Parts: sequence; structure tokens; C-alpha cells
Amino acid sequence: MSKIIAVSNQKGGVGKTTTTINLAASLAMADQRVLVIDMDPQGNLTSGLGQKAGSEHTVYEALVGAAELPVLQTAVDHLHLVPADRHLAGAEVELVTMDAREQRLKRLITPLRDRYDFILIDTPPSLGLLTLNALVAADTVLIPLHCEYFALEGLADLMATLSRIGQDLNPTLDVEGVVLTMYGDRTNLGAQVAREIREFFESKVFDTVIPRNVRLAEAPSHGLPVLLYDPRSRGAEAYVSLAHELLTRNGAVPRRAAATKA
Repeated sequence: MSKIIAVSNQKGGVGKTTTTINLAASLAMADQRVLVIDMDPQGNLTSGLGQKAGSEHTVYEALVGAAELPVLQTAVDHLHLVPADRHLAGAEVELVTMDAREQRLKRLITPLRDRYDFILIDTPPSLGLLTLNALVAADTVLIPLHCEYFALEGLADLMATLSRIGQDLNPTLDVEGVVLTMYGDRTNLGAQVAREIREFFESKVFDTVIPRNVRLAEAPSHGLPVLLYDPRSRGAEAYVSLAHELLTRNGAVPRRAAATKA
């Protein structure tokens, strides 16, 4: 069965969607079977993988109705997508009155688990019902952290939320790890924040650091992971390294090395 990882941080602009897209693509290029689920009404994960908003079926219809999760093929072999669009914002309201509202996504994912090695869930920058559904469905949480002072603010709230969910709704939920993103090695502040995060989370922090990289910012506008947009960029190399570190931590041996196209 697959491992389900929620990519979550209630702060915006920390690289959640960028990490979900490019980590998933790197895993898929290492011959892992990967599903990504867009749980953010902005739909950036969906557009970043080349799918247009306004699909007839999205995660919204599945969450609030009786539909199955719609699974689409992406431009990357072995990588599939459950899309989202702006209509997903309505689910925050509609789910409130539903039975087992926190369990809706988990029940939808269960029939798909044996088809994939990894399922990654991109969450919105909030701790509402959409994020709650993702955290209840997940085995672990991957936390992207921007290497700046404000990234540390709210971290205690996130950890407290994970603790409460672990006590009440998902007792096996664990932290997969912390990924340092948008790292600028020329600034003292970035290095200081990185040290503080490593002291707090210790071995949970991945060795791989995601640098600031213009190619990472450009790739979504082309609807491609950076590995297809510019495989030789620093950003692409960093996410390939992160994928291999994740596989190693989980005792998984890549079926082949992550391949990149020239």
C-alpha cells in the first residue's frame, strides 16, 4: 500500500505546491507510482502540472458528492493528478453539516492506495476543513519551511494542531520531515534560521535544501515540473536529491535512478 504524505504549512508562500509538484515528479521519474491530490481552491498544483481549471470533475465533486476521485494522467510517466479549481472553496462550507466531515478524503483515497507507492496531498495555507481532511487521511506530514524569520512564526500552532489531530482523529500521524525551501546561501539570516530549525526538529530536517532558483518559479507557467522544464537547473537537482533522500528514509530502493530529459 502507498504512503500518504500531506504537504502542509498554514503559512503561504513557503513552497508547498512547488515541493509537491517537483518531489512527486522526481519520485515518478525514479519509477515510483505517484498520485498527487490538489486540495487548494487556488488550483496551482493542477495548473502547474498542465491541467486547465474548470475540469468537469474535480476533487470538489468527490468530497461533497458520491463521486469517486477523478484521476488524470500528467506529462510525467507514473504521475497522476486529482485536480481542483475554485469551486473547492465551497467545500469548506458544505462539509460543515456532513457526517464524518473530517474523514471524507480518507474514505475516497482508500480504494486507490494499492495502485500507488506514494500519494502526496497539496494543502491550502490554512488549518480549515480541507487541510484537516488531508491530515486525517495522511500517514505523515511534510513541512516546507521558508528560510526567513517569519517562517518560524506559527510553527508552534502547526505542531499543536498536528498533536490534537494525533490525539483525536489520526493517532498514527507523524512528521515525515521538514524541507528548507527558498534558501539563499549568501544571507546570514537564512543560515541562522536553518540552524534554528535543525536544532528544533533535529533528524526530522532533510539534508537536502531547496535553493532560490528562477527555473523553479518559471516552470509552473509552462505547466511542467522543473525536471521537464530545465533538468539541469539547481532546482531540478535539489528535488531529485530530496526524492532520493525520501526514498532512503522510507527504506525504498528506486527502481531506477531519477531520469531527466536533455
